[in-house]
Amino acid sequence: MSEYLSKISSPQDLKKLSLDELDELTEEIRKKIILTLSKTGGHLASSLGVVELTLALHTVLDSPKDKIIWDVGHQAYAHKLITGRYNKFSSLRQYGGLSGFPKRSESEHDFLDTGHSSTSISAALGMACAAEHKNEDNDVVAVIGDGALTGGMAFEALNHAGHLGKDLTVVLNDNEMSIAENVGAISNYLTKLRTEPMLHRIKEDVEYLLNKIPAIGGKVFNTVDRVKDGLKYLVVSGVLFEEFGFTYLGPIDGHDLEAVQENLKRAKKIKGPVLLHAITTKGKGYPPAKNSPTSFHGTSPFEIKTGKSKRKREIPTYTEIFSDALLELAAEDNDIVGITAAMPSGTGLNKFKNKFPERFYDVGIAEQHAVTMGVGLALSDMKPVVTLYSTFLQRAYDQVVHDVALQEAPVTLAIDRAGLVGKDGETHQGVFDYSFLRHIPNLTIMAPKDENELRNMLKTAVNHPGPTSVRYSRGSAIGVELDDEIKELEIGKAEVLREGRDIVILAIGSMVMPALKASKKLADQGIEATVVNSRFVKPLDKELILELSKKCGKILTIEEQALQGGFGSAILEMLSDNDLNDIQVSRMGIPDEFVKQGAQDILLGKYGLNQTGIINRVLKIIED
Repeated sequence: MSEYLSKISSPQDLKKLSLDELDELTEEIRKKIILTLSKTGGHLASSLGVVELTLALHTVLDSPKDKIIWDVGHQAYAHKLITGRYNKFSSLRQYGGLSGFPKRSESEHDFLDTGHSSTSISAALGMACAAEHKNEDNDVVAVIGDGALTGGMAFEALNHAGHLGKDLTVVLNDNEMSIAENVGAISNYLTKLRTEPMLHRIKEDVEYLLNKIPAIGGKVFNTVDRVKDGLKYLVVSGVLFEEFGFTYLGPIDGHDLEAVQENLKRAKKIKGPVLLHAITTKGKGYPPAKNSPTSFHGTSPFEIKTGKSKRKREIPTYTEIFSDALLELAAEDNDIVGITAAMPSGTGLNKFKNKFPERFYDVGIAEQHAVTMGVGLALSDMKPVVTLYSTFLQRAYDQVVHDVALQEAPVTLAIDRAGLVGKDGETHQGVFDYSFLRHIPNLTIMAPKDENELRNMLKTAVNHPGPTSVRYSRGSAIGVELDDEIKELEIGKAEVLREGRDIVILAIGSMVMPALKASKKLADQGIEATVVNSRFVKPLDKELILELSKKCGKILTIEEQALQGGFGSAILEMLSDNDLNDIQVSRMGIPDEFVKQGAQDILLGKYGLNQTGIINRVLKIIED
């Protein structure tokens, strides 16, 4: 086996290799990615699918003079390996290591911090406009997948790019379709025919000459143009993009390195925006990932030989508990509908899809649409459950405000991956939802302490006559025994789990059980703490909290979310509104910073959001 990869320190080194040597390099890159991710976990299938495409981009373009913008960025591992990060690749997604996404602070070859989808064309268009303003001679290429292209922002950018007519190349990495030989042959012929500079010049000359003929010239040209358009609609699959104002090239085999290189060179010669359509295969080079690309989209560490996860887990995850509870409720209530934005597996709605396909909607990467579609269903007497990750709900903020809350639509927002989610880093930590939801009128906000309470909150939400949100953590639940019957909770009612005289601990969601365990350890040191499972961020249990505050005088709030505008802030506001400013209040949560990547237990420890951290904080409060 050759040893090219370890000698590649920048894209310039690739230009010294022959086509055969580059083909060998693709195999090295795939082996390196598979070996590393078997230990670190990560986005495997998508990264294996773009190795040839990545090498073609970096051999034709001249990065960092030319700019490559990776949409989402979970397909950028090959890009990282050949841009000076080979020796650090084993630290991928680890605490203090390489990010799983492009990161401007890591390399001069990364031009946009990414993590959420459908942003690349917008950013690339901005960079192309900047290059024109500065009279810079550089190419800008956005690489976007067919999934990310379902996001409305991508179409907004396509529309504007076609309108402006700037020099910009969009590479559509299409890993869902297959490419047949006859389609490919016809397409390659049409691509060459339609992209030859001389033929573009001939078209311009014909238009000029025909329009010079008095009276009839313009009509003749328009007739010819209509005939041309008619033929184009019959034989060319890229009509949609051409109507946006792009020159369409493809589809081409994205694993044919030479073909991708040739078409990228053609794109460079064409004035105005170009879309290059490349067909790729997710998981290429690793059969388990190729056969099950969804399972290997974002994977935990796995055994290379079998592809089986190394994670041993007996307790079900909160996502699995949610999934089973929704099935149970939907079996009894035909009005319950499930909606997700391209994440049926990640959100647990795949079971719902299989059991109730007629009541399941996957809208693609379109969170805004998912929420407002839910409003339409809710206002038509259905009970929609819109299931999104906390970080992706941020994209539908306006819809939650104006469409859900303002109209008091009974939509349930099931917020998965809330709090610290770990190795995907800053773009995926779900630590802002309390803050951006709490101030919205008409919205009820809940967070369960364990899996049994999650089931009860879900039933409470779907039967509540107004908007609700239920937020729950990533990973395994607590392991409590489930009740036989799912029950509804009283809105705004908290639960006292332990009584004590020295301090009141108001905990919410995932922080309740660590707080309860900490209180038992504190009791061994003679410190008695009242522990409250707050359950609701909005509305708060005002009567209980005010009573306990007056009785004790010391309060500690704990939340797995940003402190600014969160649960602790709500407690401070309530005390102030009731003229209890002499109550000593301390808050635990995430400080005013973006949380970097790392395993959940490491991050919880860093911010003191575990049993040890809570004990230390209480001791300090009592000592002070």
